[in-house]
Amino acid sequence: MFQPGLIEALKKAQKVAVLTGAGVSAESGVHTFRGENGIWKKFKPEELANFDAFMKNPDMVWEWYTYRKQLMSKVKPNSGHFALAKMEEFFPEFTLITQNIDNLHREAGSKNILEVHGNIRRNFCIECKKFYTDEDLNLGKNVPKCSCGGMIRPDVVWFGEMLPQDVLNAAFYASENCDVFFSIGTSAVVYPAAMLPIAAVRANALLIEVNPETTPLTPSTHHYFNSPSGEILPRLLEEMGI
Repeated sequence: MFQPGLIEALKKAQKVAVLTGAGVSAESGVHTFRGENGIWKKFKPEELANFDAFMKNPDMVWEWYTYRKQLMSKVKPNSGHFALAKMEEFFPEFTLITQNIDNLHREAGSKNILEVHGNIRRNFCIECKKFYTDEDLNLGKNVPKCSCGGMIRPDVVWFGEMLPQDVLNAAFYASENCDVFFSIGTSAVVYPAAMLPIAAVRANALLIEVNPETTPLTPSTHHYFNSPSGEILPRLLEEMGI
């Protein structure tokens, strides 16, 4: 199952970086943008997940995100999420970079997380930038207002917006300074995140891909597992004695 030398290399690793994508969340049953429920079938995500749409019709955009938050609140971390949390406890330096906004890594126990696309469970005021959790707000059809009077929006990166530069810088730093890089459940076609594993390889890191389907990254990997993360990661930890 595991190629010779892989387990030994992992046991010796001091710095590990991981990039996770939608495939990890899909194993938990996270719904995609284009769900099959009711009114939202009539809209394209690009028509709702952008700042202009929010300013034009804030209540509609907020209602859509309330719907999405409610869907995501029903899903739970899977064995892949929990395996990554265990990895963080094992390796001296461990950075989890995720393209997912569902908060499942945190729920599984991971701590050092870089969320390049934000987190749907967080929100902030567009005027004073004060942060709010979902628990702080009355989720409903009407957009909530901050104590300063400004409208509150979800803390996710919308179409046309830049990724948070500090998070992106930290992600590249972790990638360029790791011994081992895992690319898990990501299509490896969405930039700039798709550059992270390439940056790791250029810095001589061991590159491991876990994905049921091959990607443009697959030919560059040292180890490729065409299995869901919830299957392969627990087995990998078992072999490592974690």
